[in-house]
Amino acid sequence: MIVNLKQSLKEKILLGNEPTPEILAILIVYFIQGILGIARLAVTFFLKDELGLSPAQVAALMGIGAIPWVIKPVFGFVSDTIPLFGYRRRSYLIFSGIIGTIAWLLLATMVNTAVFATIAIVLTSLSVALRDVIVDSLVVEKSRSESLAKAGSLQSLAWSACATGGLITAYFSGWLVQQFGTRAVFGITAIFPLMVTTVAWLITEQPINSPSESLGQVKGQVKGQVKQLWQAITQKSILAPTVFIFLWQATPSADSAFFFFTTNELGFEPEFLGRVRLVTSFANLLGIWLYQRFLKEIPFRWILGWSTVISSGLGLTSLILVTHTNRALGINDAWFSIGDSLILTVMGKISFMPILVLAARLCPAGVEASLFALLMSVFNGAGLLSEELGALLTHGLGVTETNFDHLWLLLVITNLSTLLPLCLIRLLPEGDPRNLVKDCDLPPTEILEHHSSGSNPEVVLMPDLEVPELVIKSKQINNN
Repeated sequence: MIVNLKQSLKEKILLGNEPTPEILAILIVYFIQGILGIARLAVTFFLKDELGLSPAQVAALMGIGAIPWVIKPVFGFVSDTIPLFGYRRRSYLIFSGIIGTIAWLLLATMVNTAVFATIAIVLTSLSVALRDVIVDSLVVEKSRSESLAKAGSLQSLAWSACATGGLITAYFSGWLVQQFGTRAVFGITAIFPLMVTTVAWLITEQPINSPSESLGQVKGQVKGQVKQLWQAITQKSILAPTVFIFLWQATPSADSAFFFFTTNELGFEPEFLGRVRLVTSFANLLGIWLYQRFLKEIPFRWILGWSTVISSGLGLTSLILVTHTNRALGINDAWFSIGDSLILTVMGKISFMPILVLAARLCPAGVEASLFALLMSVFNGAGLLSEELGALLTHGLGVTETNFDHLWLLLVITNLSTLLPLCLIRLLPEGDPRNLVKDCDLPPTEILEHHSSGSNPEVVLMPDLEVPELVIKSKQINNN
């Protein structure tokens, strides 16, 4: 019976993945990361109401907050080459939890200026980015050994765990803000990063008893990794899709301006926005299931192209809300927002999953860890550019916390701009990219050192990228 139960768990719950301690650790971390969504509304309301920032300022600040996600390869290099208290993984995971708790406590107690808030928000992002680089150590390696038909199963599983955590706390993210205020929510959130430290011991890792490497050795290892990364990224089969991914993600965002419209113009309160988050959390799971069940074997070029076109068109439905046309149709603002968010979230998730799988399949043997982190950093760097371009557009069109006369134009520009990268859609591979990518050559001594060091390839699944509450462009997965 125990054997049957384990097999059932593997096939039905874990999508064919073995229930190992590492898999459990990954799921726990991403489940907790989903729970951290409890503070996202609180952060936006804190910046808007308590610090009095404008839509453009909020967008710019949130873009700066994404910087740790752009420099993730640095975290991989550091953890690979510099053991902390004898471990390359566990100690950094514990450290990430401590950083997160400190940052949320600062927001709960001491932060009272935009500059201080920016620092604290960057620290919360640093905490999540660092532990992502550490925890997802086996995903790319497993993805490389999977068939294309099975590729993405672990990614889908991790996203499901994150979405489940977000689902549990979605409604409370708004209710707590409305009942107790933003600072109380930050205090509650500070508890969760410490929980991550407890799963560090589920990662199989032997302590490093040898003396710390000299500075020269560390430089040599980093130089070797950079050389291998350059060898990989200059392959046309890797560089071309990377260019497309960057352009696809970098088009401007209108998220912050639209948030101000829904709260200041439509009067949506935190509790209602929590209900919207609850709906989008269900939609996240639905989008993941649809991709895993029906779409994972469709070529990247086809599914990404069509999902972008469909999502861009659907994103324009937000104009109905901005122009109050829904009221003329007899649909109140709240119901329209919920329905719109449900559909756009599903499409956003379907658009994003192929990018995640494509990035994993592009990683050649020898540099799986660093290259995947680099690809995800390119994606996040494009997201930062998206936020800053959106901030400039918002300011240029005169959209403020009280003036939404040109919000419709901002939405048109941001949604239609997502179609521009499609002229380069042929940069994406038609079939399995693993058939085109050449593995990087590693000298035998480097291979031995790489595997005997207790180091595992780093993978970042980016579950911090989630669908905005009320509006989405096809390439936007988060306004964090």
